[in-house]
Amino acid sequence: MFLALKEMQRAKLRFGLLAGAVGLLVFLILFQQALLGGLINQFIGALKNQSADVLVYNDQARKNLEGSIILPDQLAAVAEVEGVAVAARLGESTFTVVAGGEELDAVLFGYELGGPGAPTTLVDGRLPEGPGEGVASEKDRADGFDIGDTVQVQPDGVTITVVGVARDINYSVAPVLFVDFATFEDAKRTRNPDATEILPSVVAVQVADGADPAEVATRITAEVDGVEALTRQQAVDGSPGVSSVRSSFGIILALFYLVVPLVTGLFFLIVTFQKASALTLLRAIGARASTLVGALLVQVIIVMLAGSVLAFGLYAGAIQGVKNLGVSVEVMPAVVTSLVVLVLALLASVIAIRRVLRLDPLSATTGAGVHV
Repeated sequence: MFLALKEMQRAKLRFGLLAGAVGLLVFLILFQQALLGGLINQFIGALKNQSADVLVYNDQARKNLEGSIILPDQLAAVAEVEGVAVAARLGESTFTVVAGGEELDAVLFGYELGGPGAPTTLVDGRLPEGPGEGVASEKDRADGFDIGDTVQVQPDGVTITVVGVARDINYSVAPVLFVDFATFEDAKRTRNPDATEILPSVVAVQVADGADPAEVATRITAEVDGVEALTRQQAVDGSPGVSSVRSSFGIILALFYLVVPLVTGLFFLIVTFQKASALTLLRAIGARASTLVGALLVQVIIVMLAGSVLAFGLYAGAIQGVKNLGVSVEVMPAVVTSLVVLVLALLASVIAIRRVLRLDPLSATTGAGVHV
């Protein structure tokens, strides 16, 4: 420990620059991860944060909520499948609304009160208890979707009073209102007054106690004609665009995770070459190889921890500028990322460690330098 700290004290600039470089790379990893989570929540937060264990789509919809319609006989058949405790209607559609005095697009989710499909991330207020009430996204409070605000479906349609707000329930990057299914029907009839029946987009299923949602979903798909049942997570992962976004960010993050250990490993390998003569002399006067390796590992850990602290500061500051995307600081993912990067850096330092272990103490007596 003394040897490692003494060397770092004498080469503050060198180790400081490395810690800064590591900090910037870790910051970019954290920021990209936060953006990925925020974008996915903006795209499909309403699906992710609703209470149904299984969602049953029309099999022609290809997991697209906008393109799915469930017929009454399919709804009845789903309710009869073993493992299904409750099968309820869940409707989704995009409407033009007036909120906060301005006209904009919003997505309405209509669910049967007391059944599956309700938002699960309520942060203020309450869930709807009857027609004309809704829960809005916390992100859109300032745009006319705060508790007590009224939102009117256009043209001159049903008026919805916001009685609660929930976190991360946007859909397709648009404001969302969770309402009872009767209010959803009224909104749909605003556009089509002659409609005799409003069909749900999907069936929201609550599985029986002890039942596995994945097994129930498979059973529904096999036993009910014309439907495809997905667990909540499968519905999120299969939503159009989500897999593409994750793949793109995955490639970027993989490159960052590759660069961090390469930079760290190369730095310590070069430093090992540069101080080879001094290390050989230390070995010649009795320093154990384990002592030198331990000093190297201590330096790697200190540099990576210092870089991570710098990254946390940059990350927390940068997040403040993109809060409109629903991005927030999450401590646990940041800690996990730092630990992963630290492990990768320690693995990358193996090459430098091997060079240290290969030092020959007799080389200090030849006057011909050292070979590493």
